[in-house]
Amino acid sequence: MSQPNFDIYVQQLQQMRADLIAQIRAQRGGKIGRAEAAMDPHDIQSGDWTQVDSERDLAQALDERETAALRAIDEALQRIANGTFGLCTDCGAEIPAARLHAAPTAQRCIDCQTRYERDHPGATPSL
Repeated sequence: MSQPNFDIYVQQLQQMRADLIAQIRAQRGGKIGRAEAAMDPHDIQSGDWTQVDSERDLAQALDERETAALRAIDEALQRIANGTFGLCTDCGAEIPAARLHAAPTAQRCIDCQTRYERDHPGATPSL
């Protein structure tokens, strides 16, 4: 893949990263974590611990998902920096540009991604 095409992906990945960080900050109401935000003093004072626990579990799951998304973006940017972006991490084949435009964090070609998801049923699917 030629260097000029990398610029498009860098911009797309950086925008995805900025959007995700803005979304996280907006959902958290600033710099506090979701778990802290879920600890609404009203709910705790009313003794509704089930709701607090449920909200904390949801917050943790969302944090893990967002952390994984940020990691995937950073890894894609690193692959651009080291010249391996656009190559399947499993078989080394070139990943089609259409797939990379749709999912610039894609690490695998469609065939290898399908095998990966089949072999790792609990893994988060990638486009």
